[in-house]
Amino acid sequence: MFPVEPTTAIDDPRYVKALSHPLRVRILAMLQERTATPVELAEWLSARLGTVAYHVRTLHQLGLIELVDETRVRGAVAHHYRAKELPPVSEQAWTQATPMAKQAAVGAALQTIDEYARASAAAGGFDRPDGHLSRTVLELDEQGWSELSGACRELIERVERIEASARERLERDPGPRRSTHAGFALMLFEALRLTAQNDGASAYAPVAGATA
Repeated sequence: MFPVEPTTAIDDPRYVKALSHPLRVRILAMLQERTATPVELAEWLSARLGTVAYHVRTLHQLGLIELVDETRVRGAVAHHYRAKELPPVSEQAWTQATPMAKQAAVGAALQTIDEYARASAAAGGFDRPDGHLSRTVLELDEQGWSELSGACRELIERVERIEASARERLERDPGPRRSTHAGFALMLFEALRLTAQNDGASAYAPVAGATA
């Protein structure tokens, strides 16, 4: 079966289907990091090769990963895959997306962030004195929300500029152990009051949760 055209919108049913299984989310995250074969993925995931191969084929048919190489290993052909760029999500696209599409995208992102953070924390990833982990609950009106949302966009743009400058320096002087694989997550959301789950209050209270 030939792969279909790559997804170009978050509301694409194929994108929602791809993110509907937690193992596919993990495979996609790994293939965003590097090229790999189903055998390698199965080893990293501690999962059955047949199961992993099935989900890899599904992601390929949905147009979210691509076959980049084929090599012969002990008489068999090994297929090497990598992830394609995910559909961009503008404010307009997010507004127009269905609740199911939003839930799939948010769920996949949270799963990936959780796995990265937990695995990295266990390996000492937060040991550096200049690392950062915080959670802030804020009371905001509409203007405050808009200003904070804009601040998040500006921070992401600055993060991208910082990485671009770092990449240029590393290319000029690619010495050993000069790069650090850094994880950065930023969230702004209408926060559920944890106490509201027990007192029958409205699910969403007028607070904003910001995490970086």
